[in-house]
Amino acid sequence: MSYAIITLGGKQYRVREGERLLVDKLSTDEGSTFEPRVLLVGGDGTTDLSPTTTVTARVVGHQLGEKIRIGKYKKRTGYRKHNGYRSRLTQIQIESIGGTAKKAAPAKKAETPKAEAPKAETPKAAAPKAEAAAEAPARTAHPPKGYEDMTVAQISEAAAGWRRPNLEAALEYEQANAKRKGAIAALESALAAKDGDS
Repeated sequence: MSYAIITLGGKQYRVREGERLLVDKLSTDEGSTFEPRVLLVGGDGTTDLSPTTTVTARVVGHQLGEKIRIGKYKKRTGYRKHNGYRSRLTQIQIESIGGTAKKAAPAKKAETPKAEAPKAETPKAAAPKAEAAAEAPARTAHPPKGYEDMTVAQISEAAAGWRRPNLEAALEYEQANAKRKGAIAALESALAAKDGDS
């Protein structure tokens, strides 16, 4: 048989072997198989309206559908309401129609090297690691997150709470790129206040 019409959740679907489709959420767990009710089986120019064959389907996974935006509006009253909705769906795969299941090709697993048990380090082996750690570059400070989008007023308010490396990085950024006099003055005064505290 080349196709079948099944019913799931009050809806009818025309399916073939190996086909995947999204249906309303089912209570079946992922990876398990089930047999939906068959309404019609057809193929090769013939159809059977009262089939005795079964269709086997496997649940691939559960997911959410695309977001649907809902907006309500009434003129001259200022009434506006927005809402969103995502339907819960289940993806299924048709394993067989009529009991003859096609064997799916085994999924190729990515070859992962086996982790070796950690060996006890000798003092000679520990020394190169310590040297490599010492040679690693020191972390460089960056301006605070979202600094590029901040206004001068926001910078002058927030600069007092920033750490010294962040202030210095922000000042370097300001002098190299934006050159806003108010921001430079606020950063320099915050740095001077940090120097006075220590």
